[in-house]
Amino acid sequence: MIFVGNRQPIWYKKFMMITRWIFLAAVLLVPLRAYAQPATTEPTNAREAAEKKAAVDRANDEKYQRWKATCSPEEQAWLKVLEENLGSFYLPLYKMEKARGSVSAWDYVKDDPKLPRVLLIGDSISRGYTLPVRKALAGKVNVHRAPENCGPTANGLKKLDIWLGDGKWDLIHFNFGIHDRATQPADYEQRLETIVVRLQKTGAKLIWASTTPLPAESRYGSDAAIVERNAIAARVMAKHGIPVNDLYARVKPRLAEFQNPNDCHFNSAGYEFLGQQIAAEILAALGNK
Repeated sequence: MIFVGNRQPIWYKKFMMITRWIFLAAVLLVPLRAYAQPATTEPTNAREAAEKKAAVDRANDEKYQRWKATCSPEEQAWLKVLEENLGSFYLPLYKMEKARGSVSAWDYVKDDPKLPRVLLIGDSISRGYTLPVRKALAGKVNVHRAPENCGPTANGLKKLDIWLGDGKWDLIHFNFGIHDRATQPADYEQRLETIVVRLQKTGAKLIWASTTPLPAESRYGSDAAIVERNAIAARVMAKHGIPVNDLYARVKPRLAEFQNPNDCHFNSAGYEFLGQQIAAEILAALGNK
């Protein structure tokens, strides 16, 4: 068909417009159809990892339950407290430790009635030094620890009665700090004050542990926040006559040797060092019993 000039019939223009729209729709919808198709490939690495972790957790839980059934009623009562407080992160780790037959910082402690009872309260740093403290004080002190990663002062206000339990404590060594690095200073001081008053009601001797340093480069923020909170805590402890175990000052010069790279936690040598410092403070406070 020959068109005169550029004049085209109306029907031709509509035909070409519809053709272009069909072509454009086809181009756009092909990728969408691909996304809409059921997955026929292998699961992603993330999904595979999650499935493997779930399988490992189930296996550890089964071994843990078999081991738990062999425990004494007193130990099973302690395990119930752990299960209610360790949370979704630390409880699987504890079950894994017991499934492997490993010793844990959260293990039940059967007291020697002739020895003083000491409670350690603190976050994951205190978890790391619990076993070294027990080792250093073996045969001298019954060393217990709170049944969770104690976290910030806000959690301490909620959980302190659970951590203290029903027994009598001769000494309590405690810390809150790294998890409070973003807490407003006034709130931190007020909460710490409330915690100290509650701990004093136990009649136990108290030792405050200053919070250990943050590395220069880490996801935890500036060490200045720790320095500020240690100063606040020192003021509160001075007001109440509570001695300070200055772990910050003791470990600061040796961070390169003892602290994990870009991490607030410590290697095994670092925890041994901290454990020795804490054990010495505890013995001195108890009169070297």
